[in-house]
Amino acid sequence: MKLDNVIATRKNKTVYRDGKKCIKLFDESYSKADVLNEALNLARIEQTGINVGKLLEVTTIDGKWAIVYEYIEGVTLAEMMEKDPRHLKKYMERLVDIQLSIQAHTCPMLNKLKDKMQGKISQTKLDATTRYELHTRLEGMPTHNKVCHGDFNPSNVIITKDDVPFVIDWAHVTQGNASADAARTYLLFSLEGDTKKAEMYLDLFCLKSDTARQYVQKWMPIVAASQSVKAIKKERDFLLKWVDVVDYE
Repeated sequence: MKLDNVIATRKNKTVYRDGKKCIKLFDESYSKADVLNEALNLARIEQTGINVGKLLEVTTIDGKWAIVYEYIEGVTLAEMMEKDPRHLKKYMERLVDIQLSIQAHTCPMLNKLKDKMQGKISQTKLDATTRYELHTRLEGMPTHNKVCHGDFNPSNVIITKDDVPFVIDWAHVTQGNASADAARTYLLFSLEGDTKKAEMYLDLFCLKSDTARQYVQKWMPIVAASQSVKAIKKERDFLLKWVDVVDYE
């Protein structure tokens, strides 16, 4: 495999293209268990029929773990939004429609979203009273079993030349409540400082899914706390501000 065409760089990992293959190469700090879990997640999502770049192999390269999967030729929704801002709402509607189509699936073998978030909340450095409040609130939220991508944003949606959407990066997928997944997407837009996109996204998600905005907002402190654990300091500081927001008007 050739590693001379870098197409993405992320914390602790680099993605290369080699012809019709993508190679996601993890650095030494990434655990074997996390790599294998990500590959297993992708294999399980493939079985649902959702359009993804299919898993080809898991291997090691120079002592580092790598996941090899099918390269999807196309343009991301993020690139479309940037190049054609006049039609932002159209692209945002497409984003929401794709997310809802994913959440219409179930995949019983996936980890449970609530279990993952409970564990993440326990790992935060928040005080015991705040952690207790978050654990209690999470436990009281309705339990669902919908496929939740966990990192759903325009950069992870590729539209092919035949106008077929493919979704990539399934490292954080779980089964759970769709509104928690929506809260995560909202916070991702907010982390970029793009309030306009964040609010447009949330309005469209609530409209198309017939979900009360207040219900999604109730998830935000929980999701923010759970996502803060591995975030860089700047992102962690931003996310933890949301943890203090207990009630919304």
